[in-house]
Parts: sequence; structure tokens; C-alpha cells
Amino acid sequence: MKLIIGLGNPDKKYQSTRHNVGRYAANILQAKNLPDTKFGTNDSYMNEAGDSVQKIVHFYKVDLNNFYLVHDDLDLPVGEYRLQFDRGPAGHHGVESVIQHLGTQAFNRIRIGIGKPQNQVPVEDYVLQKFSKDEQVLIDQTIDKIVAELGS
Repeated sequence: MKLIIGLGNPDKKYQSTRHNVGRYAANILQAKNLPDTKFGTNDSYMNEAGDSVQKIVHFYKVDLNNFYLVHDDLDLPVGEYRLQFDRGPAGHHGVESVIQHLGTQAFNRIRIGIGKPQNQVPVEDYVLQKFSKDEQVLIDQTIDKIVAELGS
């Protein structure tokens, strides 16, 4: 069994933001009914996600080789993603929290590109912005690629 958890902030005001693309992607993946796959969502804010994620992982008793954490990534352009195993947090505080609570970074991560801020917009503000319509199309296409990769 696979377990997929998408990182994001719980409040509605964050629902469609760049920082919540992990939660958005996990919801779409769940709707695709991937075989032998369970889903979870952190119920706390991004930077404190580790406790929620740890509880879900332990509840399902999933082997971490079959655990996938989906999250936003500033280092990738919009429309790109990376599926990687045993990778450090690279400054992502939500991922740091998950690694701390699980006691390891040896799990799968699906990093979804949200691009880098332009015009000296602070990162804290940028990640809380919504995608443009064109960017949203790229995000949806990216998620379709992830579905194809995980479903195979």
C-alpha cells in the first residue's frame, strides 16, 4: 500500500495558494482512485505538519518506502516536478517538520514547482499568492503527469 500526504495550510484563505499545491495535488490524486493507495492531509499549519503526518503514517503502519509527501518547491519552475527518495528539506519548513517527527528523511517526496518570486517579492508573500490562470493550467498538467507515474 502507498500513502500519499499533501502538505498545505488548513484555512480556506490558503486553499488556492502556491504553498498549498501539495494538498491540491493530493486531492486530485485521491480523486483518480489510484489502486492500493491511501491519502492523508496534515491538519496543522505547514511549518508544524510533522506531528500530523507522523500520526497518519503510524495509523496506516505504512513502510516509509511507500510513503509519498507532496509539497511545493521554489527551486523548480511552475510545470515541473521531481519524485525523489531520501532527500533533505532544502529549506522547506514543512518538510523539515516531517523529517524531524519521522526521525528520517528516507521517504519519497513529490516536489511540485511553484517558481521563484519576481520583482523582489518576499518569499513569505510569494508562496501565499495564487497561481495565474496560465500557471494553473501548467499545475494541472503536472499533476496529470504525476498520476501517470504513480499509477504505472
